[in-house]
Amino acid sequence: MSDRTVPSVLFVCVHNAGRSQMAAAFLTHLAGDRVRVRSAGSAPADTVNPAVVAAMAETGIDIAAETPKVLTTEAVLASDVVITMGCGDSCPVFPGKRYLDWPLEDPAGHGLDQIRPIRDAIEHRVRTLLADLGIPAHT
Repeated sequence: MSDRTVPSVLFVCVHNAGRSQMAAAFLTHLAGDRVRVRSAGSAPADTVNPAVVAAMAETGIDIAAETPKVLTTEAVLASDVVITMGCGDSCPVFPGKRYLDWPLEDPAGHGLDQIRPIRDAIEHRVRTLLADLGIPAHT
């Protein structure tokens, strides 16, 4: 990690409309200002998937105002940990960065019943990441 006292995590998926938005929201919710959180997509959608917004609302986390963002080299360089979720070769790789790949199903085109298990898997992975970073999760 960098010399900063607060680690920076970047979540990346193709459209930044589902998986990476959920992961960023969970990390922000559970870590607060103890982690810098970013999310981006290699080919961002116009809006966050409404079914994903609904699934997150069920957990008490509101992401309705979020917008997909384009993945930039600067975002990767500014991050200590880069977590990819299905963006394949379109994610830039730089030496000295910690990369994790979370193979999770894309929620695009799915309803709430199919998104809930994806959401829950993401929350579990985020909690594991926090433990790995030595940061206790807010309850």
